[in-house]
This record gives sequence, structure tokens and C-alpha cells, in this order.
Amino acid sequence: MHTSPLHRLAFLFAIGTAALGMPIARAADRPVNIIMEDQFRHRCETGEMQGDVVVLVYAGRRGAEAALELGRKLHTHFHPTADAAAAEEWSTQPVIALAGWPAGVRLPDVRVIPVACVPEVPKPLHAVARNRLRKESPVVSVWLDFEDVMRQGFGMVPDEPNVVILDTRGTSQGVLSGHVDDLEFRELVAAIDGLRAEALPTIRTAAAESPVIR
Repeated sequence: MHTSPLHRLAFLFAIGTAALGMPIARAADRPVNIIMEDQFRHRCETGEMQGDVVVLVYAGRRGAEAALELGRKLHTHFHPTADAAAAEEWSTQPVIALAGWPAGVRLPDVRVIPVACVPEVPKPLHAVARNRLRKESPVVSVWLDFEDVMRQGFGMVPDEPNVVILDTRGTSQGVLSGHVDDLEFRELVAAIDGLRAEALPTIRTAAAESPVIR
């Protein structure tokens, strides 16, 4: 049965999983910690980003340009001042506010992470791949997936952008693969904002001081 792109995107958060052009897979029901290095050999892990919504945008080599463009579009949507920021400050711009968010409560960020999936690169050439990526992206961190983590863990359409979204607890909310048109993009960012808003009760509970019993 044919499902429209609108309904396929709705699956992403309505039932916790969706994919364009891929079989529907069950989303994780517990936090995950994705660990890689970037082109600067910095250790990166999503487990350190709990409290924010994490959006990993990844692809094989043929889909890399489209994936990077989608990642830039998502980042600048949620961090609109990034367009006018210096390259060194592009990744650290403030996130847009949520309507009705209470003053004094930390606002969950949206961490958009570009991932280059290059499992075909043999280990002796990893340094070459890092050097090349440093020239192409001298400031913005790009995670390098030499171990085929994203495809094995979440699935991948190699020639298209793929998106994995982790909520503020680090739990996977599903995989979206394929071209994202303007309508689908609006639905996607609305769903991400929904995940940010859902974190408020947890943030308030964590911020509350427990009574001291003596």
C-alpha cells in the first residue's frame, strides 16, 4: 500500500520510527550512546549530549553533499544567527526559543551532527580521510564512521540523506531516509520542537531539590 510522504513523516514520531524508501524498523526503547572520532581526532559521543535533541545526518559518499546541505538547513533553522556568524562560532549559536517556555529553565538545544560514512576506507588510509575532511571542513566537526556504525545500527540509503533523531534522554525516535521536501522539512522541525517541549517535566523534576532527611 502506498503511503504519502506526509504520512511517512508522521510515523516518525507517532509510532517512534519511519523511513523513506526503507522498511519500517522498531525504534530503540532505551538510550543509546554513539561514539566516533571527528576529523580532528576528537572523541565524540551522543551520551554527553543528553538534555538536548540530537540529530545525526549521515550518508555514503554519493549522498554526502545532500546530507551536508540538509544538516546545514536544520542547523540554521534552529540557530538562525549562524548565517551571520564567523565560521568558528557557527556551531555555537543560541537555539531558537520555544513558545511558552518558562523563564529561568534551560532550553534544550538541537545538536545537528554531520556524519561521514566511510567504512570502505581501509585503516591505513584513515589519516588521509581525516586530512581531506579537515581541508573541506576546517572548523565544523564532522564525525567519521569508519566502522559502519550508522548503517548497522539504524539502516541507511547510501545515496540519500539519512537522519537519526535522539530525544533529550538519548533514545532513538526513528530513522528518516531520502529526500526531504519543504513540507516534510516543516513537519520534521515541528516534531523536533515537540521533543524539546516534552523534556520540560523532566527538566523541572531534575532541577527540584530533594528534601534532606536527618
